[in-house]
Amino acid sequence: MDWQGRISIDPAVLTGKPVIKGTRLAVAFIIDLLAQGWSGQDILANYPALTGEDVQACRCFKTDHYQHSDRYLSRE
Repeated sequence: MDWQGRISIDPAVLTGKPVIKGTRLAVAFIIDLLAQGWSGQDILANYPALTGEDVQACRCFKTDHYQHSDRYLSRE
């Protein structure tokens, strides 16, 4: 999925955090909801302005960001 069409980064919106286009919902917020056990359907029911494609774009953004990150957490 091409997340670039659904996610924007604008310094004037949420201090430049990635958000779902046309909203002020941060990608990190949606990813956190998923990590807490919310399903895509739970998210859509609570945030009706979103689509299933928006939620999928957040997942893809996270995967793409992680795969292309050269920084990993260390337990040292």
